[in-house]
Amino acid sequence: MSNKTRGRRAEFLARIFLRLKGYRILQKNFITGRGTTAGEVDFIAQKKNTIVFVEVKARGTLENALYAIKAAQQKRILTAARVYLAKNQAYRGFDVRFDAVLVFGLFKIRHIQNAWQA
Repeated sequence: MSNKTRGRRAEFLARIFLRLKGYRILQKNFITGRGTTAGEVDFIAQKKNTIVFVEVKARGTLENALYAIKAAQQKRILTAARVYLAKNQAYRGFDVRFDAVLVFGLFKIRHIQNAWQA
């Protein structure tokens, strides 16, 4: 299975997992800008008055998945979050959180709330 296919499958599983936990998926694969100014987030979810920007990582082990979200990627997600919130004023005043959903082994999933701070 290619990395792209594995990633898409992991994102699909992560969305289902969070839906089962009561999250509403607002948008998937949100991208803004190009090159070094680009912002990108796998999907954006909402639960009550919290908007959650979610990064999904699929790796063979939990440890590898934990270390796969680098500082540069966090910065791109922050950029996308700022753009998304500026375009969607309805979420003004909502809490904002950055989560990671790690998919590892054979369909094992770990959701880490507040995986990093803005």
